Amino acid sequence: MKFETNVKVRFCETDALGHLNNVSYFIYLEEARVEFFKKLNPDMTIENWNIILASTSCDFIKQAYFDEILSIETSVEKIGTSSFHIVHEVFNPAKEVVARGRAAVVHFDFNSQSSQPLPDLMKERLNKYYLEKISN
Repeated sequence: MKFETNVKVRFCETDALGHLNNVSYFIYLEEARVEFFKKLNPDMTIENWNIILASTSCDFIKQAYFDEILSIETSVEKIGTSSFHIVHEVFNPAKEVVARGRAAVVHFDFNSQSSQPLPDLMKERLNKYYLEKISN
């Protein structure tokens, strides 16, 4: 299963060449991640946030443009003891892949400043979005 988030390309996110600036993709991927995290744990608020980003990357495939509605599909690539890896595919309105992103995420206790094992319930919810093979 994939989790879907839609974003609209704003004028301020485009560059002098008329396409979406590369920095904006990371903002969109963050938006997709946060919405995905809310789906995994509907009770999570900023006061009890327990997930941190360890790394992120993005491959730019095609250009995106002002006013397009982009669809971001988020899936789980790997589930570890205290972390998981997610992948994002960003599609334009023609359903073409414009970018692919990845993120390593850690279950984290801010009081002890250390990683913590993923709770069984979170692993169960993550498994619903697990992908056997990521498309290229």
